[in-house]
Amino acid sequence: MRVIKRPNFFPDTYTLLLVGTVILATMLPAQGAVATLLSYLTTAAIALLFFLHGAKLPRQAIIDGLTHWRLHALILGTTFVVFPILGYALKPLLLPLIGAELYLGVLYLCMLPATVQSAVALTSIAGGNVPAAVCSASASTLLGILITPLLVNGLVIPTVGAVSSLDSVVKIFMQLMLPFLVGHLLRPWLEQPFRALGKTLSVIDRGSILLVVYGAFSAAVLGGIWEQVSSQMIFGLVAICLILLCLAMLFVYGLARWLGFSREDRITALFGGAQKSLASGVPIAQVLFPASLVGIAVMPLMLFHLLQLIISSMLAQYLRNQNILK
Repeated sequence: MRVIKRPNFFPDTYTLLLVGTVILATMLPAQGAVATLLSYLTTAAIALLFFLHGAKLPRQAIIDGLTHWRLHALILGTTFVVFPILGYALKPLLLPLIGAELYLGVLYLCMLPATVQSAVALTSIAGGNVPAAVCSASASTLLGILITPLLVNGLVIPTVGAVSSLDSVVKIFMQLMLPFLVGHLLRPWLEQPFRALGKTLSVIDRGSILLVVYGAFSAAVLGGIWEQVSSQMIFGLVAICLILLCLAMLFVYGLARWLGFSREDRITALFGGAQKSLASGVPIAQVLFPASLVGIAVMPLMLFHLLQLIISSMLAQYLRNQNILK
């Protein structure tokens, strides 16, 4: 029997589940005792996510990658410097299109670390430097736990009246950094069991994110998110995400080329510097923002995630075919 291959432009199963979770939260938002129970489960899910992030972080990849510091500096600079600058530079365009609250979500998106799994997978498909991609993505995840909350606390949260900076620091350490460190310290003992679990671990990881998304959007729906966000604003947000993604890709690939990096390293920079992590972004938002703002804060991230997967997958296949034809 002939197996029909999923087209590159078609969303993957996980993305469809994310969309389904938002629809479920819209139709059946968690309320009352269920919402209270969900808040405890969400806290546990976030701790589990970052425990898994820490346990899966390859320490040797970071050590080995220190010799390739110019490439990593370019990728991390794009992730944590160029993206936030773009977010602020595009403010005159963004505010009229999407309004103040969604613009807050775009700024938050710009301050997130890069994704790990898809960046490494796409780099491999396109024929890039996979060890450097692993190193860069791992370093981005680690730095993101520290840098993203600092950027958000300093540049975003003062505009929305969230909890005090001290409270945020304590919550970040207890819910994000502590589980991450514990997981990483236990990595020597967990590496073998995790390898045996294989796809089961991925299901737990992604299932935790879906739980956090459901909780965030349940609170947002009860807070009237769909009265605040019009279809016109959604279309504007899609256009903005496309602009951000294309500008970041053009910048990081063009600069890598200008700096004389090899083709393999340019590909690594392209997929490592122009992507944002949904796996880190959703739980960090849950910690940093008031419950009423989490849903609207992560909406740009979810759209960006969908677009980056579609465009990057097609681009990776193009680069792969281009390399084969040489």
